[in-house]
Formats: sequence, C-alpha cells, structure tokens
Amino acid sequence: MATKPPAEDEREKLAEGTLISHLIELRQRLIKAVLAVTVVLLCMVPFAGSIFDLVSEPLTAVLPEDSSLIAIGITSPFMTPFKTTFYVAIFAAMPVVLYQAWRFVAPGLYRHERKFAIPLLVSSIFLFYLGVAFAYLAVIRTAFAFLIRVTPENVINMPDISEYLSFVLALFLAFGIAFEVPIATLVLVWSGLVDVESLKTARPCVLIGAFAVAMPLTPPEVISQISLAVPIYVLFELGIVLSKILLPKVRVEAEDIGAIDP
Repeated sequence: MATKPPAEDEREKLAEGTLISHLIELRQRLIKAVLAVTVVLLCMVPFAGSIFDLVSEPLTAVLPEDSSLIAIGITSPFMTPFKTTFYVAIFAAMPVVLYQAWRFVAPGLYRHERKFAIPLLVSSIFLFYLGVAFAYLAVIRTAFAFLIRVTPENVINMPDISEYLSFVLALFLAFGIAFEVPIATLVLVWSGLVDVESLKTARPCVLIGAFAVAMPLTPPEVISQISLAVPIYVLFELGIVLSKILLPKVRVEAEDIGAIDP
C-alpha cells in the first residue's frame, strides 16, 4: 500500500490546521457580532413601543383624522413592535458587525489593501445610514401622502402594522443599499473588472437601470421612484470621480511595495 510523501503529508496537516483556525476565528467573530446585536436589543426592548411610534410617524402624520393603524393578527400588537426594535438594533449594531467582518478578512490583505479598505468600510457604514435617513425623512412621508390622497372616498385607509413594518423595512434596505453605489464602483475599478472609461460609456445604461431598479422598490408613484433613481445615478458619478482621484494613488503605493506589477 502506497504511502504519502512526508512533504505532502506535512502540507495537508498545515492546510487542515489553517482551515480549523479560520473556522475558529469565524465563530468568534460571529459570536461577537451576535452579542453586540443582543446587547443593543436588550437595551431597546423596554422602549419598543416608543421605537415603533418613531418608525411609524411618517405614516401616522399623514393619516386622516378618522384613521389609525390597526393590528389584524392576534400577536401583532406585541410582535410587530418587538420586530421593529430587533431590526433597529441590527441597524444600530451594524458598525460592530462590519468591524468583526473586517477583522476576519484583514489578515489576508496586503498592507496597501488594508489602508484602502478601512476608509471604504467607514464610508460604506456612513452611506448606508445616510440612505436609511434619506428614506425616513424624505421619501416615506411623501410616498404615504400620495397613497393616502389616491384612496377612494368610500374607503377608510387603516393600514395594518405588520404590513407597514414590512413595507418600510424594504424601503430602508433599498435606499441603504442604493447609497452604496460609490463603494461598489470603487471596488469594481480597484479589482480590475472594469475601468473608468468603460463606466463613462455606460452612463446611459446606468441611468435607465437606476429607474428600472427604483420602480419595483418604491410605491407606484413618480416622486418616490425619482427619489431613489436620481441618488443612484448621482452616486454612480461620484464613484467615477473618486475612482479617478483615489485609485491611481493606491496603485502607486502597491507598486512601491511590490504587491503588483508596475
């Protein structure tokens, strides 16, 4: 029976040990991320009612005087505020969650890559929160005001709290992700998948695509769709500008340390 060469056996043991160490590190990072969300959630649970009132304010502010939110499900009066608080806790703990993800992948990056990735990470968190804030402060109120206006006269508009939560969470997520367009553009150029000139020629397609993406993610009215499509395109242009300014400097640093070929 043939036996493996000692060198090959040693490489397999090394690879197995490296895999196990990575899995242990991943488990530790996941535990810390879940713990952060749990701590924030426990701090917020006593204020679940107030948090739901704050999240539902854009709708309650435009409801007619004879209307109000209703709860159709038996457990909705309890579960919906709790779910709202849970999702708010995830949003609030997102910097810690992303930091744990960063600590997991950082050892595998070059020094110049870590130097470039840290501002990207901070910027992505800021842009995500900016997108959620824009949706809450500007878009949702306008969207619901339109939906209330088009309600037939013989219909009393009394939205269900569970459906409202699902609706606003979808909008928050859509706008939060949409505001990551500059980061996505930078990463695409940085990775070499596309270049700046190709992005410039793709502008008409991106503009059409922005409206195509906005249509299913917003209520069926023009203001909300424009409110999502226009920021997507503007942020795409910002990504092109940042790519032209930042990436040449990153490449020069990489060449200086021999990480990539000149």
